[in-house]
Amino acid sequence: MSKKENILISACFLGTNCRYDGRTVELSSLDQLKKKYNLIPICPEIIGGLETPRKPAEIRNNKVINSLGQDVTNNFVIGAREALKLAKLNKCRYALLKERSPSCGYGKIYDGTFSGTLIGGNGVTAELLAQNGIIVLGESQISKLLN
Repeated sequence: MSKKENILISACFLGTNCRYDGRTVELSSLDQLKKKYNLIPICPEIIGGLETPRKPAEIRNNKVINSLGQDVTNNFVIGAREALKLAKLNKCRYALLKERSPSCGYGKIYDGTFSGTLIGGNGVTAELLAQNGIIVLGESQISKLLN
């Protein structure tokens, strides 16, 4: 049997209550994913020093601002750098991350107005991983990892 490949995955998909609202996200294909890959969990926001639960945050003018107007960019940058270190250490070619998140979103994120409006863009961690050659996928693209 060949050795399973490691992939970085948002910890909230694995049952860790680490989202801003203290919840998890159910991933319907998790069992299939576990059979094919070694899953390396990450929550950049927690690693960056934020608590759970926490105020929601969105990217506005290249800064991450929470719903109280506080700049939490530094926490997101620290978390992104640590996520990249973990991905490199574990030789991850892929990252399966939570869509629309200001840290993990890839392709579409919220616009910074807390109105639920999506715009093209990447979260802080997703962007750093992609810049370093890691293929970032959101949960709606899980089938690409299972083919």
